[in-house]
Amino acid sequence: MTPGLMQDGAQRMAHAHHRRSSATVSGDRRPGIGRLHVPGEIDVTHGRILYLEDVHVSFDGFKAINGLSLDIAPGELRCIIGPNGAGKTTMMDIITGKTRPDRGRVFLGSTIDLLRYREADIATMGIGRKFQKPTVFEHLSVFENLELALAANKSVRSSLLFRLTPLQRERLAEVLITIQLGTHAKDLAGTLSHGQKQWLEIGMLLMQEPRLLLLDEPVAGMTDEETERTAELFLSLKGKHSLVVVEHDMNFIRAIADTVTVLCDGAVLAEGTLDHVQADQRVIDVYLGR
Repeated sequence: MTPGLMQDGAQRMAHAHHRRSSATVSGDRRPGIGRLHVPGEIDVTHGRILYLEDVHVSFDGFKAINGLSLDIAPGELRCIIGPNGAGKTTMMDIITGKTRPDRGRVFLGSTIDLLRYREADIATMGIGRKFQKPTVFEHLSVFENLELALAANKSVRSSLLFRLTPLQRERLAEVLITIQLGTHAKDLAGTLSHGQKQWLEIGMLLMQEPRLLLLDEPVAGMTDEETERTAELFLSLKGKHSLVVVEHDMNFIRAIADTVTVLCDGAVLAEGTLDHVQADQRVIDVYLGR
């Protein structure tokens, strides 16, 4: 990594590290959350990696989540659809600890109660979240972005001195192939197309080996070709990772989904195959018919 690029990346990492450190020092003042030891392996022996039961969240009297229950199996690729304001983003905020529900249960595997942990702790448990807008380091190369993601959990000092081991270098090469950017490893991230930036950010999540990926409108703004290649990418990840995909593009959903969950008014309205939910009159009335 060149000195200029290293400095730029280090400054960004120092900022991120400062935010994490500040959260650790100040603690989370939300009721019921303390400094708890982050658990290790996720227990999926009961056939679930994510479980929400009767979750409720209100914002100034508005019920954003109203009795939401959801069950995701290990290796499953689940698509979430629904009208704007249905609670899709709030659901992801709850899972990642950004929003604390008024009541309900949220478990990672069978034993990890996510409501007992802070957002920073949950980020280390094997949950990766991707927002709609890609956030990559545009002045770093594709390779350096992936390298930086691998070092993200280290201190600033150790990150500056970070060197890939042969095993890590092999892992990075595998991820480059998976996200279809093998021939762009030396290209600056800022020169990539919108779709390629989305793939790079997914690659950065994969470098941290998450068990569960939360993906918010991943194909928004993509060309038809990029959307098709993203479908191929997600199908290649299925089984190795569990994916929860929030999306509006029904053709994309048809290409990847086995099970589709429809949210409306903060609760599950319908669930099943895409053909099944598309034939549900309630779904047609509140979402598909609009």
